Amino acid sequence: MAVASRKPLQNRQVATLFLFLCVSVGDAATIRYSVAEEMESGSFVANVAKDLGLEVGKLVARGARLVSEGNKLHFRLHRKTGDLFVKEKLDRESLCGKADPCVLHFEIVLGEPLQSFRVEVRVFDINDNAPSFQNKEPLLKIPESTPLGSRFPLQSAQDLDVGLNGLQNYTLSTNAYFHLHTRFRSHGPKYAELVLDKPLDREEQAEVNLTITAVDGGSPPKSGTAHIRVVVLDVNDHVPQFSRLVYRAQVPENSANGSLVATVTATDLDEGTNKEITYSLAQNPEAILQTFQIDSHTGEVRLREPLDFEATETYDIDIQATDGGGLSAHSKVLVEVMDVNDNPPEVMVSSVSSPLPEDSPLQTVVALFTIRDRDIRVGGKITCFLREDLPFVVKPTFRNSYSLVTDKSLDREDVSGYNITIVAMDTGPPNLSTETVIEVLISDINDNPPKFQKDSYVLTVRENNSPAIFIGKVHAEDLDLGENAQVTYSLLPPKSGDLSVFAYISINSDNGKLYALRTMDYEAIQDFQFVVKATDGGFLTLSSQVTVRVVVLDDNDNRPMILYPLQNGTLPCNDLVPRSAEAGYLVTKVVAVDGDSGQNSWLSYHLLKATDLGLFSVQRQNGEIRTLRQISERDPMMQKLTILVQDHGQPALSTTASLNILLVDGFSEPYLRFWDPSKHSKKVNSTTKYLVISLSVLSFLFLLSVTVIFIIHIYQKIKHRDTFTIQEHFYDDCNFPNNLVQGEGNGSLSRPCTYEICSATGTGNSEFRFLKRFMPNFPFPHASGEVRTEDRSSLPTDSNRNRSRGSEDHTQVSDDYM
Repeated sequence: MAVASRKPLQNRQVATLFLFLCVSVGDAATIRYSVAEEMESGSFVANVAKDLGLEVGKLVARGARLVSEGNKLHFRLHRKTGDLFVKEKLDRESLCGKADPCVLHFEIVLGEPLQSFRVEVRVFDINDNAPSFQNKEPLLKIPESTPLGSRFPLQSAQDLDVGLNGLQNYTLSTNAYFHLHTRFRSHGPKYAELVLDKPLDREEQAEVNLTITAVDGGSPPKSGTAHIRVVVLDVNDHVPQFSRLVYRAQVPENSANGSLVATVTATDLDEGTNKEITYSLAQNPEAILQTFQIDSHTGEVRLREPLDFEATETYDIDIQATDGGGLSAHSKVLVEVMDVNDNPPEVMVSSVSSPLPEDSPLQTVVALFTIRDRDIRVGGKITCFLREDLPFVVKPTFRNSYSLVTDKSLDREDVSGYNITIVAMDTGPPNLSTETVIEVLISDINDNPPKFQKDSYVLTVRENNSPAIFIGKVHAEDLDLGENAQVTYSLLPPKSGDLSVFAYISINSDNGKLYALRTMDYEAIQDFQFVVKATDGGFLTLSSQVTVRVVVLDDNDNRPMILYPLQNGTLPCNDLVPRSAEAGYLVTKVVAVDGDSGQNSWLSYHLLKATDLGLFSVQRQNGEIRTLRQISERDPMMQKLTILVQDHGQPALSTTASLNILLVDGFSEPYLRFWDPSKHSKKVNSTTKYLVISLSVLSFLFLLSVTVIFIIHIYQKIKHRDTFTIQEHFYDDCNFPNNLVQGEGNGSLSRPCTYEICSATGTGNSEFRFLKRFMPNFPFPHASGEVRTEDRSSLPTDSNRNRSRGSEDHTQVSDDYM
């Protein structure tokens, strides 16, 4: 008997067998290519840029990339040229098994704007696998009484190739007893049957050896062989007979292991051991032997492992029934696997745009994804939706492909990011679903201006402060992030355009802290205001403004100033009091003012010294000097008084005023000049003599002065007739600055005008009208919130203030009021 020799496997040819581009007419978004398996890594497939109608540079600019539906990508894209290459050697058998055609799916994803193209590459089979038999030496036991024409199925040869490269035919070595008949299965490879042509005679030949060869249709063809050993059994007149030639069964794919598939039965007319039948799964592929099992005594076919409709839909099982004499019969069980909805939909995200600017327009593509359900027949239609109410919506693009787009405006200050749960659900039954979470971060844009914590700020600073002292701060917050939230501060001048505020205040541009640049003087300025601008660091800057008012707090830094009696540093002021004055007689009134305000300007008067402390008293509140009792003849003619004027500041400041009071019998006597009695030792007659001389000299000087003043007055009136007006007298106007004496009752005077001073005689011709030319020129206060600009030389300085405080309290007016 001749034995076909086994041809060695030839080297796999990796040269390109054929390569063509198929563009689907029905689905313009899918590009199809074809390649042969076993192509070497780096083999050229096609030029994608040309097929997509894109310029070559667009692939690099738009970040083209390949996205596989599976876990592995078998191709690579050269973005500069647009060429598609094989990434690694393709083995169609490992990729697709027996499935034909073998198609690999992937997508080409472009960005800016986001776009994807579906690509299908069909891998063609080459004849790289030879047919092979699982059992290289099968054993057949055939009774010698077997009738002619009996058939004996042989095991199928396995060829991993498909189509023409798969198993095509069987050949049998030359022999006298059998010929080979090839048959087809409804599902599975071809198989061969031995057909008995000549009766067997065990005594003539007890064993027949055959060689079966399986040949595929490749070019050149490949083959595999098996050696069949036929043992001729002794006579057994009857073979088992199955109740059916074909058994059919339907089994759900979710059936448990051990589930009953079918029960086969066979009978034998023989007796004894020749009637005992055993069942087996003879001559079946390995896949069937791993999936099913049969009870050798009962003929029950059961599951050995779970079924999977998506992998195999039908099984063709050969059942063999053998009696005790070795005779056997064969039958088939056709198993149809029933599909159930046991696979949830699969969501495959191909691209996500994150972070997403918060000013993205509506319908901006956020992500691209596809959905696949392996239960095509029972799963029904797939619905895709979002689990939560979010500013996004799912939109279908083409078959089983979707895009996630914005549906509402975004605001990073409200929500900085989203975990978007995409739910894919089939219609069952039962309904199965899959949830996939996509994280999308929201990036910031400069859409929020800085916001101050207050609508306006009021800060206080005490006068006589140190320069560069911290007086407070403003703060603005920006809801944006990064540079968009970096706030800088600056000063703006008041609406009046007065820039002198910058001489008083400065601001730290980083933290908004405000500092006083110079020493404040309450008597010069009580308050001022300015505008602070807060600007963020965004590309298009946003800003806001707030008004800041600075209030200067008063310090007790001014002593009371005596307006009357005038303290000119020469002779004390004199007042006349008739000896006939009763108790409570108003002698005169001490008038004083204080440049400070509030409690610091409240003045009180005290009698510090007196020739007779029991004769006069000073009213504490208004400074009126009155007699305590009736004047007697024993009281000295000249009374010296020292009045202390004190404010209520902390610490308190005070000034003293000195005046002489002459006790006279009547006001008809001439005005007398008083001297200290201790220095006056002459007799009365000599005093009268000098008094007459003095009166004469005074009269002469008076007449001379009147004449000179008259001449000068006439000359000035003629020269300045059109430019000057006659000044008002001290007692005829009421233009004292109202900030020296408070008009609300908190100062020493009850009205904001000057107090009319007159002598104790009550005459209306005051002797102190000349005090007007000694009064200081006080600046009028300005409106609140404005800063007065004036010549710097007129502002008070520390040196002037110190020189003023060093002078006599009762003769000079403090520079703080100049």
